[in-house]
Parts: sequence; structure tokens; C-alpha cells
Amino acid sequence: MKNPYAPYLGQQNSLEVLAAIPARLGALVESLGKERTNRAPAPGKWSAREILCHLADCEMAFGFRIRQIVAEERHIIQPFDQDKWAAMYAGYDAPAALEAFAAMRQWNLLFLGSLPAGAYGKTVSHPERGEGTLQTYLDMVAGHDLNHLGQIEAMRAAAATG
Repeated sequence: MKNPYAPYLGQQNSLEVLAAIPARLGALVESLGKERTNRAPAPGKWSAREILCHLADCEMAFGFRIRQIVAEERHIIQPFDQDKWAAMYAGYDAPAALEAFAAMRQWNLLFLGSLPAGAYGKTVSHPERGEGTLQTYLDMVAGHDLNHLGQIEAMRAAAATG
């Protein structure tokens, strides 16, 4: 499975990254404050609030997908258009998005923790990224999280210097 987020994950353990992200996001958002959390870093770029909404949406899809991967043989992941989903983000606030993300992430980690080791080798296919395993999918999700975490960290760094 082609993983465009592999450079963000590097050699880190994906399950450890997945477990740590909610607290790291919470600390970042708290340090940004409400005004800066709602401010996009540039025209056409998502604000931290919108990134949190995106992560909450992705976590919902992630939970559904990992359960399908485990339950079905050679599951084919259905992609979604993130921009169409993002069209609704104006109606959500950052604390609600972070709370939803953190709750779903905890539930998904409990599910993953209940799996036998062999489940991580189950085959999955993604129409845009090719074939892989549950483990390669988890690596992609963890790298995706780190990519967005880095975007919010850059916003905080810019706010601290500007």
C-alpha cells in the first residue's frame, strides 16, 4: 500500500503514535487559544479547528475501516472526498472536534488492542493506494496524524514569533 505519510512516521510505532496524538493535539490547541485556532495560516489552508474536524471525520472512517478489514476477507476501502466533508466544518468548534476525535480514537485503540497478532497481517486494498495489510493501513493513519500535528505545530510556532 502506497503510504504518502511514511516520512512523518519514520521508524515510530504506529500504535504508540495513535495513542499519543489526542493529548498532543489538546496541548497544542490550548497553547494556540481560540482566536488562533480558528485562523487559517494562509488563504485556502485549513485552520487548526478545521484540521481537528478533519481528524474527527477521519477517525470515524478509520474505525469503520479497521473493523471491515478485520471482519472481511480482502476488504476494499471506500475513499471519501475530504473537501466535500470539510464543507460542513464551519458549524463545528475546536473543543467539540477534539473531544469527538479523542473519544473515537480511544474506542478504536481498545478495538485494536483486542485483536490477535495475526489480524494485523490481514490484507486490504485501497483503490488509490494499492494493496497492503491492516498494519500498513495503521502506519498510514499514524503518519497522517503526524502530518496534521505538524501543521498545527507550525501554526503555533508562527503565532509565537508573530
